[in-house]
Amino acid sequence: MRARWAVTLLLLAVLALTASAARLDLDDDDDSGVLDELLAIDEEAERGGLLDAEGAGEAVRRAQSMVLALDNDNARRAVEDHAELLLLGYAPWCERSAQLMPRFAEAAAALRAMGSAVAFAKLDGERYPKAAAAVGVKGFPTVLLFVNGTEHAYHGLHTKDAIVTWVRKKTGVPIIRLQSKDSAEEFLKKDMTFVIGLFKNFEVLGADHEEFVKAATTDNEVQFVETSDTSVAKVLFPGITSEEKFVGLVKSEPEKFEKFDGKFEEKEILRFVELNKFPLITVFTELNSGKVYSSPIELQVFTFAEAYDFEDLESMVEEIARAFKTKIMFIYVDTAEENLAKPFLTLYGLESEKKPTVTAFDTSNGAKYLMEADINANNLREFCLSLLDGTLPPYHKSEPLPQEKGLIEKVVGRTFDSSVLESHQNVFLEVHTPWCVDCEAISKNVEKLAKHFSGSDNLKFARIDASVNEHPKLKVNNYPTLFLYLAEDKSNPIKLSKKSSVKDMAKLIKEKLQIPDVETVAAPDNVKDEL
Repeated sequence: MRARWAVTLLLLAVLALTASAARLDLDDDDDSGVLDELLAIDEEAERGGLLDAEGAGEAVRRAQSMVLALDNDNARRAVEDHAELLLLGYAPWCERSAQLMPRFAEAAAALRAMGSAVAFAKLDGERYPKAAAAVGVKGFPTVLLFVNGTEHAYHGLHTKDAIVTWVRKKTGVPIIRLQSKDSAEEFLKKDMTFVIGLFKNFEVLGADHEEFVKAATTDNEVQFVETSDTSVAKVLFPGITSEEKFVGLVKSEPEKFEKFDGKFEEKEILRFVELNKFPLITVFTELNSGKVYSSPIELQVFTFAEAYDFEDLESMVEEIARAFKTKIMFIYVDTAEENLAKPFLTLYGLESEKKPTVTAFDTSNGAKYLMEADINANNLREFCLSLLDGTLPPYHKSEPLPQEKGLIEKVVGRTFDSSVLESHQNVFLEVHTPWCVDCEAISKNVEKLAKHFSGSDNLKFARIDASVNEHPKLKVNNYPTLFLYLAEDKSNPIKLSKKSSVKDMAKLIKEKLQIPDVETVAAPDNVKDEL
């Protein structure tokens, strides 16, 4: 961690240097070795080794020398002067900016080594807000690619390979063509996810190849490679059986190879990539959260556990994930990362849970599920089967069954049916939350009403805390909310205005329940006076 922080500090120091030139001279120095130096520094940092600060600083300075520093005077001109410009908008205090900076430098060095004509720029958006607004930097960090003045925003992973792939695709190089075994072996060293296309004759298979190119151009994340040599293709995908045409996906994980069996059509190839590009178990992070949420696999099973607990579960979860591949997405969330785990667990009322937990979501309708059985292979398999066939009951939060009795009945998620919907009485229900500003005052009014009507046999007052209790037939977005459920029509509750006075609410109850005279209902004198 210390080593990586040292690199970040060096990057921040270099980024502090400004440049006023509006155009990069990309031919001044031979920077072919910059990428290797940066990657070597990165690998040493990952291993926790000691860095040569002077050597690391020199490598970083050389990488950053390829990047134009923009300010209020030259930002707009830089965009106009360069046919292709990749821009990093950052702020010195932003942690994610600091994390992205070395990846951006690596991507710049890699693209330059490939002979890309893209120019690179950086902009301190906090120091130069006018320039940031002029070029479309609205948050930090922001990566934008301008192609002939047209802006393309980058939303992918903050890795060197992901940025390079995206830039090449957007600048007219959607596919890498490999023509020798040596080039294929060198490409494999990148350890990245990619699509391989084998076309024995590009011209004869023109229509199929054209669809492959369309898919490569449309997809923004995964690198596509192609070859006409079967021996080269087999270096990348050893299990190739066809000698004429073949498409497959290669990933850097145990479940490494996926064969495409669909029609050679753009949409079919893209769907194949989308369904198969994730590993059997995706480790949830802040950076990939958007990709998880937008996955076409709508059924998603989450395992929440600390890292040492998940080690005991991983092989079992992986086995189940393999059986439901492309049908259910499996995701692991480290509960030690509270900013990632807590928002999910709060949805289940399990934010204080310490033991491993398995949940599921259906992103098509927002339904959520909880596996309440012990976590083992048989139970997880049954949970997934029921999720897949639609027989798994959705989970709704509920407090434990209430023990106390009172003038106002406490209702929880599990008792909503029996206490409200199935009760033979008319029910006045207050829906509240602890954080609601108006709830305390309204609760006092409801208590006054409950005392006033305490002698009525066909009316009861109830209260439910919506922050920890849910029910599919209780859909409330504003708090507090007051309902009157009439005994003869529980499916259409009457909603009362929370701005109504106690007297007005009592009058409404009297009218709906046909109580002859409110004053005849037994109640303490002081309450009667208020009404």
